[in-house]
Amino acid sequence: MRSLFLKIFLSFWLATALFVALAVLLTLAARQQGESAMEARQAQALSEAVHAYESGGQAQLRGYLDNLRDSQHLHAFLLNQDGAELSGRMPPGWSKGADRAHAHRPRGFWGWMMMPMRPQPQSMTSDNGRRYTLVVLAPPPGPSGAPWLTILIAIMSSGLVCYFLARYLTSPVVRLRAATQKLAEGDLTARAGTPGIRRHDEMAELVRDFDGMAERLQGSVNAQSRLLSDISHELRSPLARLSVALALASQRAGPEAQSALERIDLEANRLNELIGRLLTVARLESGDGAMQKSPVHLEELVREIAKDADFEAQGRQCRVVCVVTRDCVVMGTPALLHSAIENVVRNATRYTREGTNVEVRLDQAEGSTGLEAILQVMDSGPGVAEDALQKMFRPFYRIDDARGRQTGGVGLGLAITERTVRLHGGRVKAMNRPEGGLVVEIRLPLAGTDAAEPVPPRSASVARVTP
Repeated sequence: MRSLFLKIFLSFWLATALFVALAVLLTLAARQQGESAMEARQAQALSEAVHAYESGGQAQLRGYLDNLRDSQHLHAFLLNQDGAELSGRMPPGWSKGADRAHAHRPRGFWGWMMMPMRPQPQSMTSDNGRRYTLVVLAPPPGPSGAPWLTILIAIMSSGLVCYFLARYLTSPVVRLRAATQKLAEGDLTARAGTPGIRRHDEMAELVRDFDGMAERLQGSVNAQSRLLSDISHELRSPLARLSVALALASQRAGPEAQSALERIDLEANRLNELIGRLLTVARLESGDGAMQKSPVHLEELVREIAKDADFEAQGRQCRVVCVVTRDCVVMGTPALLHSAIENVVRNATRYTREGTNVEVRLDQAEGSTGLEAILQVMDSGPGVAEDALQKMFRPFYRIDDARGRQTGGVGLGLAITERTVRLHGGRVKAMNRPEGGLVVEIRLPLAGTDAAEPVPPRSASVARVTP
């Protein structure tokens, strides 16, 4: 059993149930021994009472029974074969027909348990042929009532107590696990504590420590995002002034300075693009929920991106092949989804070997939460080291600095893709192809109408875009 709750619950319940069962069984065994001793005492008392009656009559029998009551605390009555009490005292009502009841005493374990908890009458026949019956009122020591009911109540009550005990012990673990999963998925607002609960045991301290850690982590990430956003905004103003000054300098400078000014303009444009990407990352990191979402047909979006990428890849004798098996409709922001997919496709065309194809495949399949759109971008490049497959989605992470400088990349494209996909409730991962190259897979949940009524499959259409 992997569940801590089941382990604690069943262990406590089993231990308590066994303890109660053993206690009841030991009590029943003691009762049986007590009944055996009582039967022996009754047999001796019956013989002595009959002897006293036959030798001395009613007076001597009465004296013997009084002595038996005072010495052994047994309230006994001697009855003849007609059911009349021979000492002159009033016998109990249940003693009538006691001889017949004793003759039909139930047999077996269950019959013995269901029998009324009182001493059974004993009978004997004297030497002169008369039959006598001794009835004793004193109950034997031990439990009264049905023992099976006692066992059932004990087991059910112990099970109830152990259930609440196990739930009390494991509920913080369950909440902690759920909060950890949410935190790992990027939800920095996840907390494991429950308001109003004032526990002070080790589990409660662990939950409070986790909440404190999550709060500090959220504050740190938010501060980092605000710093990144503020710096990017502050850089926009001097960059705009720099562009204006550059335009004025180009008008006034001679031909010999044009090449330097063009270089300054190129670097300024790159810096402006970098700031824009930084602002996008900061906005996505904050999980902006105010963005307007609408149904987006991924087939149209993917074909448009593949067409543009194919045109740009012709300089390296590469082609972009788009394979759409099913159209997929997702709820999202078209501009963000376009940027996220375009970053992956352009990255593939940049690093695939010259003269090879980049394949963009769109399909849908059943996922963990329902139908999902699956977009795969496959290239024929050198691939990525296994330990870098997850790191490549971090901001400013570049697998090869020299290659990044050559292509002009700063390590923000895939970071924007990962945050955009996560903001839309999806996930992205990268895998190396066995035959060489890299596969980047994007999974997005389909819109509600598509999840309820999947688009019927059609024959795969291959779109090779040509200029």
